[in-house]
Amino acid sequence: MGFVFLWAFLDKTFGLHYSTPSAKAWIHGGSPTKGFLNSVDVGPLESWFHSIAGTWWADWLFMLGLLGVGLTLILGVLMYAGTAAGVLLLGFMWLAELPLAQHTSAGGPSGSTNPFADYHYIYAVVLVVLALTGAARTWGLGRLWAARPVVRRHPWLR
Repeated sequence: MGFVFLWAFLDKTFGLHYSTPSAKAWIHGGSPTKGFLNSVDVGPLESWFHSIAGTWWADWLFMLGLLGVGLTLILGVLMYAGTAAGVLLLGFMWLAELPLAQHTSAGGPSGSTNPFADYHYIYAVVLVVLALTGAARTWGLGRLWAARPVVRRHPWLR
């Protein structure tokens, strides 16, 4: 799961020619939010998503979110914060695509194929399960991280 987020960060940052061509990479002046948010054509937040598309702060928050969630899951540190941020990020992406909608705001078909088995909330459930089952103690640095005095004093840092 961590690599899903980390890969999205790397592709959008460097334009690895998967979802992002090199010319539109963040390091070449491209906006990681502009294309996606400008294409939102469903849901009650459509105009809000359009208004923030390509803004510097939306780009930075999105990219830091992808990087932070990816590293958190891979390293197994700050799992509660990382998974909460991941669920929030996925929630906003779900709202932007709104798979429940059958029609766009223009009246055409939305292209949604399945409102019940959408990857956004399936990934969100996986993130919560990873955090609550202590996966970081098994697969990551979570056991070492949890032994730190500051983490023992503040368990929410796990």
